[in-house]
Amino acid sequence: MKTLDLKTLLSENAYPGRGIVLGKSPDGKNAVIAYFIMGRSVNSRNRVFEATADGIRTKAFDESKLTDPHLIIYSPVRVLGNKTIVTNGDQTDTIYDGMDNQLTFEQSLRTREYEDDAPNYTPRISGIVHLDNGSMHYAMSILKSADGNPDSVHRFTFGYSNPVNGEGHFIHTYMGDGNPLPSFEGEPEKITVENDIDAFTDLLWSHLNEDNKVSLFVRYIDLESGKATDRIVNKNQ
Repeated sequence: MKTLDLKTLLSENAYPGRGIVLGKSPDGKNAVIAYFIMGRSVNSRNRVFEATADGIRTKAFDESKLTDPHLIIYSPVRVLGNKTIVTNGDQTDTIYDGMDNQLTFEQSLRTREYEDDAPNYTPRISGIVHLDNGSMHYAMSILKSADGNPDSVHRFTFGYSNPVNGEGHFIHTYMGDGNPLPSFEGEPEKITVENDIDAFTDLLWSHLNEDNKVSLFVRYIDLESGKATDRIVNKNQ
């Protein structure tokens, strides 16, 4: 699979929507996780990421402007033991609860489908990073309608065992802007990641569309110690 330039993927797409990047740093020392949100409506843009005990949650920046919390207020990142879950919706909790009851990542998502936001039927994208005695593997999932037909749900899971140093994968909700918004197609895009969390955070934030970007979260997890280092960038300050 061809390695794509992440800067180009972001800068040439005015509206990838919400996106997840998972990978391993070039020096092999860290698991790399990134999640961003974008918005076109006032309600979607009126958000910030707020740190929690194990990850983040979305929060209204101005509570007086919050018109509908449905689909925009949730916990994108949670940790269950040696597993870090990241998603674009409240299926974070579905995965957490399912895996806490001995279901797999894929089995947990069997109870969910795309978002109920006709006519877009926004895909639910999810990822999980599993640390194991200094090594790691990760998986990504997308639940989407059948090319805009809500009568059928398409479910895809992609697993990456012992990922290559410096390699990552990027999945996002939309192929670009439009009405309705066109859902992501194909496998997660293979990209490269950085050793330095600040450099990678800057790369992502600086290449997201200035008008539509809302918030970005980046986490590097030391594979030996399990210690997490986080960065949060919010457009609303």
